[in-house]
Amino acid sequence: MTPAARLSAAIEVLDEIARSRAPADGVLKHWGREHRFAGSGDRRAIAERVYRTLRARSKLAWAMGADDGRALVLGALARLDETPLDGIEALFCGGHAPEPLTPDERALLARDPPAEPDWVKAGLPEGLSQPFHDRFGDDWVAEARALTQDRAPLDLRVNGLMGPPAKALNLLAFDGVEAAAPTPFSAWGLRLPADFATDVQKTKAYTTGWVEVQDESSQIAAFLAAPDGGGGLVVDYCAGGGGKTLALAQTGPARLIACDVNEKRLNAIKERLDRARAKAERRRIGTDGQGTEDLIGAADLVFVDAPCSGSGTWRRHPEGAWRLTMDGIDRLAVLQTAILARAATLVKPGGRLAYATCSVFTAENDAIADAFAAAHPDFRPLPIAEAARTAHLHAEGAARLAELAGGSHTIQLTPRRTGTDGFFLALFERPL
Repeated sequence: MTPAARLSAAIEVLDEIARSRAPADGVLKHWGREHRFAGSGDRRAIAERVYRTLRARSKLAWAMGADDGRALVLGALARLDETPLDGIEALFCGGHAPEPLTPDERALLARDPPAEPDWVKAGLPEGLSQPFHDRFGDDWVAEARALTQDRAPLDLRVNGLMGPPAKALNLLAFDGVEAAAPTPFSAWGLRLPADFATDVQKTKAYTTGWVEVQDESSQIAAFLAAPDGGGGLVVDYCAGGGGKTLALAQTGPARLIACDVNEKRLNAIKERLDRARAKAERRRIGTDGQGTEDLIGAADLVFVDAPCSGSGTWRRHPEGAWRLTMDGIDRLAVLQTAILARAATLVKPGGRLAYATCSVFTAENDAIADAFAAAHPDFRPLPIAEAARTAHLHAEGAARLAELAGGSHTIQLTPRRTGTDGFFLALFERPL
Protein backbone atom coordinates (compact mmCIF):
# COMPACT_ATOMS: atom_id res chain seq x y z
CA MET A 1 0.00 0.00 0.00
CA THR A 2 1.14 3.54 -0.70
CA PRO A 3 1.43 6.02 2.18
CA ALA A 4 -1.67 7.77 0.85
CA ALA A 5 -3.65 4.50 0.74
CA ARG A 6 -2.65 3.83 4.34
CA LEU A 7 -4.11 7.22 5.26
CA SER A 8 -7.40 6.24 3.59
CA ALA A 9 -7.41 3.04 5.60
CA ALA A 10 -6.75 4.92 8.85
CA ILE A 11 -9.66 7.26 8.10
CA GLU A 12 -11.93 4.27 7.47
CA VAL A 13 -10.88 2.57 10.72
CA LEU A 14 -11.26 5.75 12.79
CA ASP A 15 -14.78 6.27 11.45
CA GLU A 16 -15.70 2.67 12.27
CA ILE A 17 -14.32 3.03 15.81
CA ALA A 18 -16.52 6.11 16.26
CA ARG A 19 -19.60 4.24 14.97
CA SER A 20 -19.17 1.02 16.93
CA ARG A 21 -18.70 -0.09 20.53
CA ALA A 22 -15.98 -2.56 19.55
CA PRO A 23 -12.49 -1.90 20.94
CA ALA A 24 -10.05 -0.23 18.59
CA ASP A 25 -7.85 -3.31 18.31
CA GLY A 26 -10.91 -5.37 17.36
CA VAL A 27 -11.85 -2.90 14.62
CA LEU A 28 -8.28 -3.00 13.30
CA LYS A 29 -8.25 -6.81 13.25
CA HIS A 30 -11.58 -6.88 11.41
CA TRP A 31 -10.27 -4.37 8.87
CA GLY A 32 -7.21 -6.55 8.29
CA ARG A 33 -9.35 -9.65 7.70
CA GLU A 34 -11.51 -7.75 5.22
CA HIS A 35 -8.49 -6.33 3.36
CA ARG A 36 -6.19 -9.29 2.79
CA PHE A 37 -4.09 -7.31 0.33
CA ALA A 38 -2.69 -5.26 3.21
CA GLY A 39 0.62 -6.72 4.33
CA SER A 40 1.88 -6.90 7.92
CA GLY A 41 3.85 -3.68 7.45
CA ASP A 42 0.74 -1.93 6.15
CA ARG A 43 -1.39 -3.14 9.06
CA ARG A 44 1.25 -2.10 11.56
CA ALA A 45 1.59 1.38 10.03
CA ILE A 46 -2.19 1.85 9.95
CA ALA A 47 -2.53 0.74 13.57
CA GLU A 48 0.22 3.13 14.67
CA ARG A 49 -1.49 5.96 12.82
CA VAL A 50 -4.87 5.12 14.35
CA TYR A 51 -3.63 4.88 17.94
CA ARG A 52 -1.47 7.99 17.69
CA THR A 53 -4.46 9.87 16.33
CA LEU A 54 -6.83 8.54 19.00
CA ARG A 55 -4.46 9.63 21.76
CA ALA A 56 -4.38 13.14 20.32
CA ARG A 57 -8.08 13.26 19.44
CA SER A 58 -8.87 16.16 21.74
CA LYS A 59 -6.05 18.30 20.35
CA LEU A 60 -6.79 17.41 16.72
CA ALA A 61 -10.55 17.86 16.92
CA TRP A 62 -10.03 21.25 18.59
CA ALA A 63 -7.67 22.35 15.84
CA MET A 64 -9.87 21.06 12.98
CA GLY A 65 -13.30 21.86 14.41
CA ALA A 66 -14.43 18.28 13.68
CA ASP A 67 -13.67 14.78 14.91
CA ASP A 68 -14.48 12.50 11.97
CA GLY A 69 -11.70 10.26 10.67
CA ARG A 70 -10.72 12.55 7.82
CA ALA A 71 -10.46 15.63 10.05
CA LEU A 72 -8.42 13.74 12.64
CA VAL A 73 -5.97 12.33 10.10
CA LEU A 74 -5.55 15.73 8.47
CA GLY A 75 -4.97 17.29 11.87
CA ALA A 76 -2.44 14.60 12.77
CA LEU A 77 -0.45 15.17 9.60
CA ALA A 78 -0.33 18.91 10.26
CA ARG A 79 -0.12 19.11 14.08
CA LEU A 80 1.69 15.91 15.03
CA ASP A 81 3.81 15.06 11.98
CA GLU A 82 4.28 18.72 11.02
CA THR A 83 3.78 17.84 7.36
CA PRO A 84 3.74 21.02 5.24
CA LEU A 85 0.55 21.90 3.39
CA ASP A 86 1.92 20.98 -0.02
CA GLY A 87 2.97 17.60 1.36
CA ILE A 88 -0.54 16.97 2.66
CA GLU A 89 -2.03 17.99 -0.68
CA ALA A 90 0.24 15.46 -2.41
CA LEU A 91 -1.16 12.70 -0.19
CA PHE A 92 -4.82 13.76 -0.50
CA CYS A 93 -5.12 13.28 -4.25
CA GLY A 94 -8.07 10.93 -4.77
CA GLY A 95 -8.23 7.39 -6.13
CA HIS A 96 -6.95 4.97 -3.48
CA ALA A 97 -5.80 8.07 -1.58
CA PRO A 98 -8.16 10.37 0.36
CA GLU A 99 -10.11 12.88 -1.69
CA PRO A 100 -8.39 16.24 -2.38
CA LEU A 101 -8.55 18.99 0.21
CA THR A 102 -11.49 21.35 0.21
CA PRO A 103 -10.88 25.09 0.41
CA ASP A 104 -12.11 25.09 4.02
CA GLU A 105 -9.70 22.28 4.96
CA ARG A 106 -6.84 24.07 3.28
CA ALA A 107 -7.63 27.25 5.20
CA LEU A 108 -7.83 25.36 8.53
CA LEU A 109 -4.48 23.69 7.94
CA ALA A 110 -2.84 26.95 6.97
CA ARG A 111 -3.81 28.86 10.11
CA ASP A 112 -2.51 28.52 13.63
CA PRO A 113 -4.95 26.62 15.86
CA PRO A 114 -6.70 28.55 18.65
CA ALA A 115 -5.32 28.41 22.20
CA GLU A 116 -6.17 25.10 23.85
CA PRO A 117 -8.33 25.00 26.98
CA ASP A 118 -7.22 22.73 29.82
CA TRP A 119 -9.51 19.85 28.83
CA VAL A 120 -7.81 19.76 25.42
CA LYS A 121 -4.36 19.84 27.02
CA ALA A 122 -5.52 16.95 29.22
CA GLY A 123 -6.57 14.93 26.19
CA LEU A 124 -10.14 14.57 27.43
CA PRO A 125 -13.65 15.17 26.15
CA GLU A 126 -14.84 18.43 27.70
CA GLY A 127 -17.54 16.67 29.74
CA LEU A 128 -14.99 14.64 31.71
CA SER A 129 -12.82 17.53 32.84
CA GLN A 130 -14.80 18.27 35.99
CA PRO A 131 -14.67 14.74 37.47
CA PHE A 132 -10.92 14.67 36.84
CA HIS A 133 -10.56 18.03 38.59
CA ASP A 134 -12.71 16.77 41.46
CA ARG A 135 -10.53 13.69 41.86
CA PHE A 136 -7.03 15.12 41.37
CA GLY A 137 -7.34 18.82 42.15
CA ASP A 138 -4.63 21.02 40.67
CA ASP A 139 -2.86 17.94 39.24
CA TRP A 140 -5.82 16.90 37.10
CA VAL A 141 -4.35 17.91 33.72
CA ALA A 142 -1.07 16.06 34.34
CA GLU A 143 -2.91 13.00 35.70
CA ALA A 144 -5.24 12.95 32.69
CA ARG A 145 -2.41 13.39 30.20
CA ALA A 146 -0.57 10.40 31.63
CA LEU A 147 -3.70 8.33 31.03
CA THR A 148 -4.59 9.66 27.60
CA GLN A 149 -1.26 10.49 25.97
CA ASP A 150 1.25 7.89 27.19
CA ARG A 151 1.63 4.34 25.94
CA ALA A 152 1.52 1.59 28.54
CA PRO A 153 4.39 -0.84 29.06
CA LEU A 154 3.73 -4.58 28.88
CA ASP A 155 3.68 -6.05 32.39
CA LEU A 156 3.97 -9.75 33.17
CA ARG A 157 3.30 -11.61 36.39
CA VAL A 158 5.56 -14.53 37.18
CA ASN A 159 3.54 -17.53 38.29
CA GLY A 160 4.85 -18.30 41.77
CA LEU A 161 3.31 -21.77 41.58
CA MET A 162 5.98 -22.62 38.99
CA GLY A 163 9.05 -21.01 40.52
CA PRO A 164 10.98 -17.76 41.07
CA PRO A 165 11.22 -14.75 38.75
CA ALA A 166 14.86 -15.60 37.91
CA LYS A 167 13.76 -18.82 36.20
CA ALA A 168 11.06 -16.98 34.28
CA LEU A 169 13.64 -14.47 33.07
CA ASN A 170 15.82 -17.33 31.83
CA LEU A 171 12.90 -18.81 29.93
CA LEU A 172 12.06 -15.45 28.36
CA ALA A 173 15.69 -14.99 27.35
CA PHE A 174 15.54 -18.41 25.67
CA ASP A 175 13.10 -16.85 23.17
CA GLY A 176 15.11 -13.65 22.85
CA VAL A 177 13.05 -11.62 25.33
CA GLU A 178 15.80 -9.91 27.27
CA ALA A 179 14.28 -6.48 27.92
CA ALA A 180 12.21 -7.54 30.94
CA ALA A 181 12.99 -5.75 34.20
CA PRO A 182 11.49 -6.16 37.69
CA THR A 183 8.47 -3.99 38.40
CA PRO A 184 8.85 -1.53 41.30
CA PHE A 185 6.00 -2.81 43.48
CA SER A 186 5.10 -6.43 42.75
CA ALA A 187 7.78 -8.94 43.71
CA TRP A 188 6.42 -11.17 40.92
CA GLY A 189 6.19 -8.51 38.22
CA LEU A 190 8.30 -8.05 35.08
CA ARG A 191 8.03 -5.08 32.75
CA LEU A 192 8.69 -4.79 29.04
CA PRO A 193 8.82 -1.42 27.26
CA ALA A 194 5.78 -0.02 25.47
CA ASP A 195 7.38 -0.49 22.05
CA PHE A 196 8.23 -4.16 22.68
CA ALA A 197 7.24 -6.01 19.51
CA THR A 198 7.60 -9.75 20.24
CA ASP A 199 4.38 -11.67 20.91
CA VAL A 200 4.98 -12.82 24.49
CA GLN A 201 2.14 -15.33 24.26
CA LYS A 202 4.20 -17.36 21.80
CA THR A 203 7.16 -17.71 24.15
CA LYS A 204 7.93 -20.84 26.12
CA ALA A 205 7.64 -18.87 29.36
CA TYR A 206 4.02 -18.09 28.54
CA THR A 207 2.92 -21.38 26.96
CA THR A 208 4.32 -23.38 29.89
CA GLY A 209 2.55 -21.22 32.47
CA TRP A 210 5.52 -19.37 33.91
CA VAL A 211 4.22 -15.89 33.07
CA GLU A 212 0.88 -14.19 32.53
CA VAL A 213 0.21 -10.80 30.99
CA GLN A 214 -1.10 -8.62 33.83
CA ASP A 215 -0.61 -4.94 34.54
CA GLU A 216 1.23 -4.30 37.79
CA SER A 217 -1.76 -2.40 39.20
CA SER A 218 -3.82 -5.57 39.11
CA GLN A 219 -1.02 -7.54 40.75
CA ILE A 220 -0.71 -4.93 43.50
CA ALA A 221 -4.43 -5.08 44.23
CA ALA A 222 -4.47 -8.89 44.47
CA PHE A 223 -1.41 -9.02 46.71
CA LEU A 224 -2.64 -6.24 49.02
CA ALA A 225 -5.98 -7.98 49.38
CA ALA A 226 -4.72 -11.49 50.08
CA PRO A 227 -4.20 -12.33 53.75
CA ASP A 228 -0.47 -12.79 54.33
CA GLY A 229 0.40 -16.45 54.72
CA GLY A 230 -2.49 -17.64 52.55
CA GLY A 231 -4.88 -20.41 53.46
CA GLY A 232 -8.62 -20.37 53.83
CA LEU A 233 -11.39 -19.73 51.32
CA VAL A 234 -10.92 -16.99 48.72
CA VAL A 235 -13.76 -15.88 46.43
CA ASP A 236 -13.03 -13.85 43.30
CA TYR A 237 -16.57 -12.48 43.05
CA CYS A 238 -16.37 -10.82 39.60
CA ALA A 239 -13.69 -13.01 38.04
CA GLY A 240 -14.03 -11.81 34.44
CA GLY A 241 -11.07 -13.10 32.44
CA GLY A 242 -9.45 -14.61 35.53
CA GLY A 243 -6.32 -12.46 35.83
CA LYS A 244 -6.75 -11.80 39.53
CA THR A 245 -7.99 -15.36 40.09
CA LEU A 246 -4.58 -16.57 38.90
CA ALA A 247 -2.72 -13.98 40.99
CA LEU A 248 -4.70 -14.96 44.08
CA ALA A 249 -3.99 -18.64 43.38
CA GLN A 250 -0.30 -18.11 44.03
CA THR A 251 -0.97 -16.55 47.44
CA GLY A 252 -1.85 -20.00 48.80
CA PRO A 253 -5.60 -20.25 49.43
CA ALA A 254 -6.84 -23.64 50.56
CA ARG A 255 -9.88 -23.17 48.32
CA LEU A 256 -10.35 -20.65 45.51
CA ILE A 257 -13.65 -19.95 43.78
CA ALA A 258 -14.00 -17.80 40.65
CA CYS A 259 -17.52 -16.40 40.26
CA ASP A 260 -19.06 -14.47 37.40
CA VAL A 261 -22.45 -13.89 35.82
CA ASN A 262 -21.00 -14.59 32.35
CA GLU A 263 -20.52 -18.29 31.66
CA LYS A 264 -18.43 -17.65 28.54
CA ARG A 265 -15.88 -15.70 30.58
CA LEU A 266 -15.81 -18.40 33.24
CA ASN A 267 -15.20 -21.12 30.66
CA ALA A 268 -12.26 -19.15 29.26
CA ILE A 269 -10.57 -19.19 32.67
CA LYS A 270 -10.11 -22.99 32.56
CA GLU A 271 -7.41 -22.85 29.90
CA ARG A 272 -5.51 -20.23 31.88
CA LEU A 273 -5.80 -22.24 35.09
CA ASP A 274 -4.55 -25.39 33.38
CA ARG A 275 -1.60 -23.59 31.83
CA ALA A 276 -0.67 -22.07 35.21
CA ARG A 277 -1.17 -25.38 37.04
CA ALA A 278 -3.54 -23.55 39.35
CA LYS A 279 -6.72 -24.86 40.90
CA ALA A 280 -9.95 -22.94 41.26
CA GLU A 281 -13.61 -23.78 41.20
CA ARG A 282 -15.62 -21.90 38.62
CA ARG A 283 -19.13 -20.89 39.52
CA ARG A 284 -21.69 -19.02 37.46
CA ILE A 285 -23.83 -16.83 39.67
CA GLY A 286 -27.02 -14.88 39.10
CA THR A 287 -27.23 -11.13 38.77
CA ASP A 288 -28.55 -10.96 42.34
CA GLY A 289 -25.85 -13.28 43.70
CA GLN A 290 -27.83 -16.49 43.33
CA GLY A 291 -25.57 -19.51 43.56
CA THR A 292 -23.46 -18.31 46.49
CA GLU A 293 -25.85 -19.15 49.31
CA ASP A 294 -23.54 -21.88 50.63
CA LEU A 295 -20.70 -19.36 50.92
CA ILE A 296 -22.47 -16.85 53.16
CA GLY A 297 -20.26 -15.99 56.12
CA ALA A 298 -17.58 -18.50 55.04
CA ALA A 299 -14.91 -16.63 53.06
CA ASP A 300 -11.54 -15.46 54.36
CA LEU A 301 -11.32 -13.05 51.42
CA VAL A 302 -13.90 -11.84 48.93
CA PHE A 303 -12.32 -9.87 46.09
CA VAL A 304 -14.73 -7.67 44.12
CA ASP A 305 -13.26 -6.31 40.90
CA ALA A 306 -16.47 -4.57 39.94
CA PRO A 307 -17.65 -3.70 36.42
CA CYS A 308 -16.54 -0.12 35.81
CA SER A 309 -15.81 2.58 33.25
CA GLY A 310 -12.34 1.21 32.50
CA SER A 311 -10.98 4.76 32.63
CA GLY A 312 -7.77 3.47 34.20
CA THR A 313 -6.93 1.54 31.02
CA TRP A 314 -7.08 4.45 28.57
CA ARG A 315 -3.36 4.14 27.82
CA ARG A 316 -4.28 0.90 26.02
CA HIS A 317 -7.81 1.84 24.98
CA PRO A 318 -7.78 5.57 24.17
CA GLU A 319 -11.12 5.28 22.38
CA GLY A 320 -12.76 4.60 25.76
CA ALA A 321 -12.61 8.23 26.87
CA TRP A 322 -14.89 9.22 24.01
CA ARG A 323 -17.50 6.57 24.72
CA LEU A 324 -18.01 7.47 28.36
CA THR A 325 -20.68 9.77 29.77
CA MET A 326 -21.43 10.89 33.31
CA ASP A 327 -24.81 9.17 33.03
CA GLY A 328 -22.94 5.95 32.29
CA ILE A 329 -20.75 6.42 35.36
CA ASP A 330 -23.84 7.03 37.52
CA ARG A 331 -25.46 3.81 36.25
CA LEU A 332 -22.28 1.89 37.01
CA ALA A 333 -22.20 3.30 40.54
CA VAL A 334 -25.64 1.84 41.25
CA LEU A 335 -24.47 -1.57 40.03
CA GLN A 336 -21.19 -1.37 41.96
CA THR A 337 -22.99 -0.53 45.20
CA ALA A 338 -25.31 -3.52 44.84
CA ILE A 339 -22.52 -5.96 43.93
CA LEU A 340 -20.35 -4.91 46.87
CA ALA A 341 -23.22 -5.30 49.34
CA ARG A 342 -24.00 -8.80 48.05
CA ALA A 343 -20.36 -9.87 48.09
CA ALA A 344 -19.94 -8.65 51.66
CA THR A 345 -22.40 -11.27 52.93
CA LEU A 346 -19.88 -13.99 52.04
CA VAL A 347 -17.15 -12.66 54.37
CA LYS A 348 -16.71 -14.54 57.64
CA PRO A 349 -15.78 -12.87 60.96
CA GLY A 350 -12.06 -12.14 60.74
CA GLY A 351 -12.22 -12.17 56.92
CA ARG A 352 -11.38 -9.49 54.39
CA LEU A 353 -13.36 -7.70 51.70
CA ALA A 354 -11.60 -5.98 48.80
CA TYR A 355 -13.34 -3.58 46.42
CA ALA A 356 -11.45 -2.72 43.23
CA THR A 357 -12.02 -1.00 39.90
CA CYS A 358 -9.82 -0.09 36.96
CA SER A 359 -11.21 3.43 37.20
CA VAL A 360 -10.04 6.82 38.41
CA PHE A 361 -13.43 8.41 39.07
CA THR A 362 -14.54 9.23 42.60
CA ALA A 363 -18.12 8.21 41.83
CA GLU A 364 -16.97 4.64 41.16
CA ASN A 365 -14.32 4.47 43.84
CA ASP A 366 -14.19 6.48 47.07
CA ALA A 367 -17.90 7.25 46.93
CA ILE A 368 -18.76 3.54 46.74
CA ALA A 369 -16.30 2.64 49.52
CA ASP A 370 -17.57 5.46 51.76
CA ALA A 371 -21.20 4.50 51.22
CA PHE A 372 -20.41 0.88 52.02
CA ALA A 373 -18.62 1.83 55.23
CA ALA A 374 -21.55 3.98 56.33
CA ALA A 375 -24.07 1.23 55.61
CA HIS A 376 -22.00 -1.62 57.10
CA PRO A 377 -20.63 -0.69 60.53
CA ASP A 378 -19.86 -4.39 61.05
CA PHE A 379 -16.88 -3.93 58.71
CA ARG A 380 -13.82 -1.92 59.72
CA PRO A 381 -11.51 -0.19 57.23
CA LEU A 382 -8.23 -2.08 56.84
CA PRO A 383 -5.33 0.35 56.27
CA ILE A 384 -3.35 -0.16 53.08
CA ALA A 385 -0.14 0.25 55.10
CA GLU A 386 -1.11 -2.77 57.19
CA ALA A 387 -1.99 -4.89 54.16
CA ALA A 388 1.27 -3.91 52.42
CA ARG A 389 3.29 -5.98 54.87
CA THR A 390 3.42 -8.90 52.50
CA ALA A 391 6.27 -10.77 50.85
CA HIS A 392 4.48 -10.48 47.52
CA LEU A 393 5.54 -6.81 47.32
CA HIS A 394 9.04 -5.35 47.25
CA ALA A 395 9.81 -3.62 50.56
CA GLU A 396 10.48 -0.28 48.84
CA GLY A 397 7.31 -0.61 46.80
CA ALA A 398 5.24 -1.46 49.84
CA ALA A 399 6.59 1.61 51.62
CA ARG A 400 5.66 3.79 48.66
CA LEU A 401 2.12 2.37 48.59
CA ALA A 402 1.75 3.02 52.31
CA GLU A 403 2.95 6.59 51.74
CA LEU A 404 0.46 7.14 48.92
CA ALA A 405 -2.39 5.80 51.00
CA GLY A 406 -1.46 7.71 54.14
CA GLY A 407 -3.45 6.12 56.93
CA SER A 408 -6.33 5.27 54.61
CA HIS A 409 -7.84 1.92 53.67
CA THR A 410 -8.10 3.10 50.05
CA ILE A 411 -5.51 3.77 47.39
CA GLN A 412 -5.66 5.20 43.88
CA LEU A 413 -2.95 4.01 41.50
CA THR A 414 -2.35 6.00 38.30
CA PRO A 415 0.22 6.12 35.50
CA ARG A 416 1.57 9.39 36.89
CA ARG A 417 1.76 8.26 40.52
CA THR A 418 2.79 4.63 40.20
CA GLY A 419 3.58 3.97 36.54
CA THR A 420 0.64 1.56 36.38
CA ASP A 421 -2.85 1.58 34.98
CA GLY A 422 -5.37 3.60 36.94
CA PHE A 423 -6.65 1.25 39.63
CA PHE A 424 -8.56 1.76 42.87
CA LEU A 425 -8.60 -0.51 45.91
CA ALA A 426 -10.51 -0.32 49.20
CA LEU A 427 -9.96 -2.88 51.95
CA PHE A 428 -12.28 -3.85 54.78
CA GLU A 429 -12.17 -6.46 57.51
CA ARG A 430 -15.05 -8.07 59.36
CA PRO A 431 -14.01 -8.16 63.04
CA LEU A 432 -14.28 -11.39 65.01
